[in-house]
Amino acid sequence: MWVEKYRPSTLNDVINQTEIVKALHKLIDLPSELPHLLFAGPPGVGKTTVALCIARQLLGEQWRRDTLELNASDERGIKMVRERVKEFAAVMKLVTDDKERSFRIIILDEADEMTSEAQTALRRIIEDSAKTTRFIIICNYLSRIIAPLQSRCVVFRFVQLARDELVGYLKTICQLEKVRCEDKALSQIYDVTYGDLRHSINILQAAAGMGSVTTSNVLSARGLSGKSKVGEIIKLALSGRFTDARIKLFELINVYGLSETDFLKYANQEAYTMKLDHPDQFAAIMAEYDYRLSVGAHPEIQLAALLAQLGKLGSKEAKETKN
Repeated sequence: MWVEKYRPSTLNDVINQTEIVKALHKLIDLPSELPHLLFAGPPGVGKTTVALCIARQLLGEQWRRDTLELNASDERGIKMVRERVKEFAAVMKLVTDDKERSFRIIILDEADEMTSEAQTALRRIIEDSAKTTRFIIICNYLSRIIAPLQSRCVVFRFVQLARDELVGYLKTICQLEKVRCEDKALSQIYDVTYGDLRHSINILQAAAGMGSVTTSNVLSARGLSGKSKVGEIIKLALSGRFTDARIKLFELINVYGLSETDFLKYANQEAYTMKLDHPDQFAAIMAEYDYRLSVGAHPEIQLAALLAQLGKLGSKEAKETKN
């Protein structure tokens, strides 16, 4: 996969996040004084990559052994914190190549998907293992991380990649892979992914697999991703075809593996390209169901109810158009 093949291995290879990289260089120059870190920002901008670069540069050849990487959205309960994290953090002394290391690193990805109970338990573990473990907590939404956790970390806010930098990086990949590409097609990839570099590289590889990276191949490659189906589901719901929309929604979640929170995010993005008559009401509906999911409501039931609400909104817009 090109995503892994061209993942930066050092901080100097990371694009766009210039100020963050400078600050992190200063921090890792004094490993014994390294604080816990909290990375927040949109997906595909380099948060996990930067965390892995830090682990690689600090821990050397044995970094895999001394690093625990967990995706908190898959294991987000208190059991994960008490068992896996606490057990890994409990190691008091490590020896690597006859050289004593003072700490291990735990990377918690998508930590904003953790329950509040798990985050509270994690706070205590961070305190107890401060001498032996450094935590790098990664999230998309900083507001979903409890304040006691935020206060124990140095917070870095990652920004969306600029068009020129993302397009330039994609062009570099095409040159290395000896794939013909059109500048317009690379810019089109940016428009499709909203600056998500990981998603951009996946679309680039899919388009390149069709022979070359052209605008038509990018459109075809985009059609292979689950994200592109979100707009279709929203249109079906607004037109009153609840059953069809529900079937496609569950196919998207269960077959393509799109998370419920990602569905809401992409639905929100797609809606503003549809020029709805009542975008304010649509935004209110999305906000309500986003909150319901954040407090632990059943995802499938809530998303089905969301589609039903959109059907009512679409019916209302249709009546106003006729009148």
